[in-house]
Amino acid sequence: MELVWNRAVGRPFATLILAHGAGAGMDSAVLEQLAQWLAARGLAVVRFEFPYMAARRLDGKRRPPDPQARLLACWREVYALVRQQVAGPVVLAGKSMGGRMASLLVDELGADALVCFGYPFHPAGKPDTLRVEHLHGLRAPTLIIQGERDALGNRGEVEGYTLPARIALHWLTAADHDLKPFKSSGFSHEQHLKAAASAVADWVERLSD
Repeated sequence: MELVWNRAVGRPFATLILAHGAGAGMDSAVLEQLAQWLAARGLAVVRFEFPYMAARRLDGKRRPPDPQARLLACWREVYALVRQQVAGPVVLAGKSMGGRMASLLVDELGADALVCFGYPFHPAGKPDTLRVEHLHGLRAPTLIIQGERDALGNRGEVEGYTLPARIALHWLTAADHDLKPFKSSGFSHEQHLKAAASAVADWVERLSD
């Protein structure tokens, strides 16, 4: 199991385990930038890949995501490895699918918090097939960073759901599922990713006080 670390600037106040989404690996531009800016704000960040993505890296063949049971088993393995190496709070985090898998495990593992970047509230084109039921039972503090025009849960849709008050939502103006805004919004993708990292760091730091 390969773990890629972005060490915090100074002594970290928490460690954030960051999982990738369904279509791009741990070295995607989005995750690279998020990891760098989170580390700059004092979080140690560790990334990993699910088995199907690790296999793609070896032979270049695209594969669908592993079955959910295997994705969850991978998350458990990574969490155990990281817990052996760090002290202090550990936050489960992930982009899209990676975050959804983390949300299914965060309480089981006893992690300190959950962060989802672009949570897939429903599959693409299927707004009535919701993935929110288990969110109501979450005990861990949860932050969701979501683009206002995310095709897997836009602001109009999500604000119509009844989510628990302990789930915090941070909206990025005119952003899509990759947190990328319309050019006409006046924001750049880089600005949004940096803002997302800053929101996460501020939130985790408050939890750690």
